[in-house]
Amino acid sequence: MVTVAGLTEDRTRGWFRGARETTQLDLSTGTATGTQAAAGPQPTQAIGGTHATVQVDRDQLPGLDAAEPRTDSWAAAEPVVRTVEQHLDLILAAAPTPDPIELAVLDAQGLLCAEHVVSSRDLPAFEQAALDGYAARSVDTVGAGPEEPVGLAVVGESQAGPAEPSAIGPGLAHKVAAGAMLPTGADVVVPTVWTDGGAAHVGVHAELAPGTYVRRTGEDVAVGDTAVSPNTPIGPAQISLLAAVGRDRVLVHPRPRVTVLCAGNELVDVGTQPGPGQVVDVNSYALAAAARDAGAEAYRGGILPRDRRRLVELLESQLLRSDVVLISGTFAGGGFDLVQEALAQLGEVTFAQVAMHPGPVQAFGRLGRDGVPVICVPGEPAAALVAFEVFVRPAIRLMLGKRQLFRRTVQAVSAQQLLSPLGYRQYLHGQVMRHPDGGYVVEPVDGGQDAALARTARSNCLVVVDEDVTEVSPGGLVTVMPMLLGG
Repeated sequence: MVTVAGLTEDRTRGWFRGARETTQLDLSTGTATGTQAAAGPQPTQAIGGTHATVQVDRDQLPGLDAAEPRTDSWAAAEPVVRTVEQHLDLILAAAPTPDPIELAVLDAQGLLCAEHVVSSRDLPAFEQAALDGYAARSVDTVGAGPEEPVGLAVVGESQAGPAEPSAIGPGLAHKVAAGAMLPTGADVVVPTVWTDGGAAHVGVHAELAPGTYVRRTGEDVAVGDTAVSPNTPIGPAQISLLAAVGRDRVLVHPRPRVTVLCAGNELVDVGTQPGPGQVVDVNSYALAAAARDAGAEAYRGGILPRDRRRLVELLESQLLRSDVVLISGTFAGGGFDLVQEALAQLGEVTFAQVAMHPGPVQAFGRLGRDGVPVICVPGEPAAALVAFEVFVRPAIRLMLGKRQLFRRTVQAVSAQQLLSPLGYRQYLHGQVMRHPDGGYVVEPVDGGQDAALARTARSNCLVVVDEDVTEVSPGGLVTVMPMLLGG
């Protein structure tokens, strides 16, 4: 297994956890009422006897003689069972790093800057008033107060915008608006509320230190300063600064291009009335939307053709335009189907059992001349979205250059009993809410059974039950992954 360095901290944020106890809480008080020890580690068990066609890497399997001939062909065999972390590490290790591209600043919103943006301008470019008032010399305000104002002669007025240079001397003031250029000689701006508002002569009611309410040249950013650093997320404030320093384009880490394809003889497009035994292709829409929400540039390739030559040609063309190809489908167990044969013709994809539920059958490989990552997820819609959250979304965020690859998790009190297969990490669609006494309470949608589309749409989180936990009693603590849009 290939691992990605630096991910340990992210994976311990409550998502990937080892053995733990489930602690019961009194929902009315939030206090602990008892502790139920989780079952100890047991041999991994398959769910429902599901098997997959796999490629066995004998160098990584214990108990095999290294001298025994290596099998590099696809073959029906006992499934390779991976942990969630092992399968995720394989995918993250192969995630490409797209080359930076230059975009218009508005198109760069939400991406990470890929360059040191150095200012070629001073901000502000001239000394200006920070608010409406009177530009004056600070020495002329010495001793001024509400009871003893200092009188100054008003010799001009300036608004924000193009203006001819002006100057003031001792005992003089210049009325200015916020953003207006200061006259030469002035080093303070007296706010209008600290004066009597006079037109020809003004009474100043406060003594001001030099520089008060004055924006100095280059005070914000000077020529040669770094305006935006590499790996800075570009939001409205950064776009404002880029425009101010004269940049209408910027180098960024681009959105990874993800192509979503669906396999299945039973699938028809959304505009077609399904016949007996047919279902509408929803996964290409759902997974493309999930990829966009994660920050990718998603292309919905739709349903794969049933002709082998056209299928191979389509896959080859998508490999040329994609950084990742995502395929959803129910693949053959114990033998090849058409899609698996086409994938094998283009490269190496390994189908394996992953110790998770729903959707334990997953696949990953690299195809084509450039070794484009290809991720296969289950065809059942709820399982496909779970697999996306667990495996695909972190890969997209890694390609975007994000530091936080995984959704943040919280600990919540389970409002009902949860059952989970031993040795498998269970992901349940649920609804999490704030408890009146603090913390969170969560319950699976409709009893936590395999979620259908409507129930999945009503959920706002995934409840994660660890491999070594088979039962969580009402009041027990569970890890919850809130499914925030764009989160």
